[in-house]
Amino acid sequence: MVCALGAAVCFGTASVLQAMAARAAEPGSGSGVDAALLLRALRQWRYVAGLGLDLLGFVLQVVALRSIPIYAVGAALAASLAVTAVVASRLLDVRLSGVEWGAVGVVVAGLAMLGLASGTEGDKAGSDALRYAMLGTALGVLLIGAVAGRLPGRGRALALGLGSGFGFGVVEVSVRLIDDVSPGALLSNPATYALLLGGGSAFLLLTSALQKGSVTTATAGMVVGETVGPALVGVIWLGDRTREGLAWLAVLGFVVAVAGALALARFGEAPVGDASAPARV
Repeated sequence: MVCALGAAVCFGTASVLQAMAARAAEPGSGSGVDAALLLRALRQWRYVAGLGLDLLGFVLQVVALRSIPIYAVGAALAASLAVTAVVASRLLDVRLSGVEWGAVGVVVAGLAMLGLASGTEGDKAGSDALRYAMLGTALGVLLIGAVAGRLPGRGRALALGLGSGFGFGVVEVSVRLIDDVSPGALLSNPATYALLLGGGSAFLLLTSALQKGSVTTATAGMVVGETVGPALVGVIWLGDRTREGLAWLAVLGFVVAVAGALALARFGEAPVGDASAPARV
């Protein structure tokens, strides 16, 4: 759980830097996914620094996924929004309301319950059908991005957010589906390609979501997409369980942590510029 929380700190801090860089990048044309936006954002040092934190966070995420159930890791990663909120309040002089500070406390309480209730990772290896399903889902994320450009404002933001969440969820599950890391085994495992495609697509959709549309809607969609589905896959197909007699506490902790994260959804993009300006929702 310590590694999962460390990943949340890395991802939460990175989002502050990346959001600033995404908004500073020159806007592209059209309203859908702007593939060139990622290249323009890479010219910003803040985005590069954020990617470095994302890389460290990913390493910690992998370690966590090999130790504790997916539902616990997913909830911890959703809690990165609480980290973003706190970092934004310190570095960007963004004021949190009493309700938002309460939401940070709710996230912490939910994670504490999960920490007490979660057991070890499931002992099921996962079938080839599940590996190909993850690859198909990763391809579906790209399709979501293509369709999102044709939707109106909030619908577009929700689609981009859900798509990025599904992509990050594919990464979470795929890590558990890769047991042998020898070159030959990696190249023959569909989960390897699902991880790479899902992660890359998720970054692309999330970067576009940060620049366009409702940040709150997009981030809420991302939180739902990266937590609920992977948690169910872990429990149903990979054997994730809780400590004896504490299933109710794990469910409660998961719901509380995700609900607290959703209450902080506007911090999916930390405000930049004048801190007194109203958040874009």
